[in-house]
Order: sequence, then structure tokens, then C-alpha cells
Amino acid sequence: MSRRSRAREFALQVLYQDDVNAGAEPGEGETYLRTRLRKDDLLDFSSSLVDGVRENREEIDALLDRVCDNWTLERMAATDRNVLRIGAYEILHTKTPVRVVLNESVELAKRFGSRPSAQFVNGILDRVLTECGRQD
Repeated sequence: MSRRSRAREFALQVLYQDDVNAGAEPGEGETYLRTRLRKDDLLDFSSSLVDGVRENREEIDALLDRVCDNWTLERMAATDRNVLRIGAYEILHTKTPVRVVLNESVELAKRFGSRPSAQFVNGILDRVLTECGRQD
């Protein structure tokens, strides 16, 4: 597993905590990342994902709602929902190559989601790509 993959895992864990425990202080997530990621570049990367999803959550959730046929974000497993948020954020707001975003998102879904999560995440992010027109 790459170092950036680990950083994404920790970002997912912080965003999952935000999602299921709305009363948590945002600073707790940063403290968690600092204790887990000792390299500054990985801490910066993971923090940028968390901060980016937090700052753009309305936009990301609206996009996911548009592309999710017969699903609402509330009906999704919290893990899948947050993997999708990270993937959508990277597609919309970073220069991470699309193939990397898809591969990393599918791997997160396999590791933390249920059996059908990887296929579900892949299908939804494919629709996100179509919706936003990014094809690199």
C-alpha cells in the first residue's frame, strides 16, 4: 500500500467520524491525523482531503445526489458515502489523475465497505466523471 493510500485511509476515518458524530470538534480530526501521519507531506495531503471535503461538502453532496439514481446519500452506508465524497472532491478540485482517484476509491471501498461497495463506488464516481466532463 502506498503512503498516499494510507493518508487517504486516515482522511476517510476522520470524515466518517464527522459524519456519524456531528458533535465532534473538527480539531479532533486534525489531532488524529497528526498522531498517525508523521511525515509532513502525508499529513498535509490527508489534511487537504479532509479540509477540502468539509469546505465543499454542499457542492459534493449535491453532485452525488444528482448522479445517484434510486439512492440518496442518507440511504448509503456512511463508509461508502465518505469514500464517494473524497473521490468526488479529488475529481472536482485536484489534479490527481482520474485513474488514480478511481483506483484509490475502489480500494478504500473494498477495505472499509461491504462486499458490493467497490462496484457501487466505481459506478457512482464514473457518473461523477461524466457529469463534470473530466476525462484525463
